[in-house]
Amino acid sequence: MKMCEKLYCIWAVLLVVLLLEPDITNTVQGQQIYLNNKQLDCYNDRNFTDGYACNGVQTSCQAFLTFRSIPPFNSPSSIGFLLGSKPTLIADANNMSNFDTIPADTQVIIPINNCTCSGPYYQYNASYRLSSESDTYFTVANDTYQGLTTCQALMAQNPYADVNLTVGLNLEVPLRCACPTSKQTAAGVNFLLTYMPTEDDDTSTIADRFGVEEQSIWDANELSEESITFPFTPILVPLKTKLKPSQIHPPQPLSPPPAPSPQSTITLKPGSGKSNKRWVFVGVAVGATALLVLSAFLLCFFCRRRHSQNKAPNPLRPLSPPPTKKENYSWSQGVRYAVESLTLYKFEDLQKATGFFSEANRIKGSVYRGSFMGDDSAVKVLKGDVSSEINMLKMINHTNIIRLSGFCVHGGNTYLVYEHAENGSLTDWLHRHDNKSSPLAWKQRVQIAYDVADALNYLHNHTNPPYIHKNLKTSNILLDSSFRAKISNFGLARTLENQEDGFQLTRHVVGTHGYMAPEYMEDGVITPKLDVFAFGVVILELLSGREAINDKHGGDHEEDLLSASIRRVLEGDNVREKLRGFVDPSLRHEYPLDIAFSMAQLAKNCVAHHLNSRPAMPEVFMTLSKIHSSSLNWDPSDDLKRSGSLGHTHGR
Repeated sequence: MKMCEKLYCIWAVLLVVLLLEPDITNTVQGQQIYLNNKQLDCYNDRNFTDGYACNGVQTSCQAFLTFRSIPPFNSPSSIGFLLGSKPTLIADANNMSNFDTIPADTQVIIPINNCTCSGPYYQYNASYRLSSESDTYFTVANDTYQGLTTCQALMAQNPYADVNLTVGLNLEVPLRCACPTSKQTAAGVNFLLTYMPTEDDDTSTIADRFGVEEQSIWDANELSEESITFPFTPILVPLKTKLKPSQIHPPQPLSPPPAPSPQSTITLKPGSGKSNKRWVFVGVAVGATALLVLSAFLLCFFCRRRHSQNKAPNPLRPLSPPPTKKENYSWSQGVRYAVESLTLYKFEDLQKATGFFSEANRIKGSVYRGSFMGDDSAVKVLKGDVSSEINMLKMINHTNIIRLSGFCVHGGNTYLVYEHAENGSLTDWLHRHDNKSSPLAWKQRVQIAYDVADALNYLHNHTNPPYIHKNLKTSNILLDSSFRAKISNFGLARTLENQEDGFQLTRHVVGTHGYMAPEYMEDGVITPKLDVFAFGVVILELLSGREAINDKHGGDHEEDLLSASIRRVLEGDNVREKLRGFVDPSLRHEYPLDIAFSMAQLAKNCVAHHLNSRPAMPEVFMTLSKIHSSSLNWDPSDDLKRSGSLGHTHGR
């Protein structure tokens, strides 16, 4: 083992040397000021949020935008209608017909033939008719138009105050575009692309995708290699030739990508080792660390194997022979199938791990803490046939879904062994009043909402067959040691396999009052929108700290439902003040009110009475991704500085 330890230390030193390699800062002169996430601060106009400066050689030129398809804007015709562009141009640019349905979350090229100076700014004008009571300058800019305009630009170019927006009004929408400067023209640049990065993008990957120098992107956006860039915030990309469909790659699945193969390598291109994002350094570090740790682990494993091959096996090792004939009678064919990929525990192992299911190891109800080879797990005792839940969970692999590691069948009971979530359930943190722990901070709450949305989006769209959880609530959302959320309790989950139109009917309505959607309670209709409704309630609990239903008046009145209360908050006058009163007082105003407003609007849409009025999970996840990104970079001091002026100038 000494040789293993020495090699591991050497590799660790090499990693430190790699990460601490000195960097050189270049001074760049840019064409346009990068938005730097300031487009989310609607009530603080910084000029550059109104548009790209009209500083090019031409006052009008051809340009390109990118737009990610999302229903109902998922064809060249519908996207063209939204962006004020000819569908034939979009279709030709993307090698499709005018009415082809584009898969959700796919990048689409939008040619702009007349990006024109309008006063001091370049822009391409579209128009939008307000179609929902939840439409605001913020949501139109950042959700409907995906950041291709800003709420500041909308407010500057429309005569309506934000408090006077009503369904049916037509808004002028200035889309962000630009023409090359003289310096760019001299370098051979003929077009500028307004590109909307995702969380997987950085300037290095963008440069590779479009075949340009990373330095040219830095110059075009007034960035340096130390600058931080943000997802869903536009980046200008200088192009020497027209954009081709082959340069827009399909998006990666929203579920976690598979772990890299040990044989995979990292290729550093000249200059690509100097990232313009802090998190790129983190990513490289994590990747390098993973490879080194994996190598060290493999070497140490073989060293240990030599040393311990003559030792007796650990009595708690979770490997066991097939069940006895006495137990075998209770197994369904589904449970036997699950043995192929899950650990089959012996009942004696579970007894030892849980201290014979002692009260001291009880987590809650029939769930006990167990220790297997020094690692904690949660052991859940269930009666009856749970083979469907077992076979579902063994097929699922997502970091925000609780992992099932094994099971045991004994004495008519099934014992499921899960990964242990150290911080218990979300409902404990939101609704317990023992004052023994600090309340969840704003960023933690947004992260939890983001994690749950990620998991639901995975279940609805990235499993085969797709699943509906059907029992989402804060008590079924568990928190690990880092307060990352994991959905649990799949006993009521349903598959949508072989179901036309994505819905089912049932006469057996089971769930928790306050989380069940109206169509399910009234008619037994089961669709993915059932989970969307429950998720909206979870968001409202995260925002308010209140329970899904208030029992002060018996608990069965509509006005006591949290899903109904948000409508009273967001409708009528004094919305901002009502929202402040709605948000959990334990946050003590330490949250960004504008972003909380956007989150409340999302929740309101999710709990709409009619299921067709609710967004699908891809749209919910995309919106939360933007909220998550802006919240991570929110500075409380900025909010405090302007808190006094908001009520005087832009009160809702």
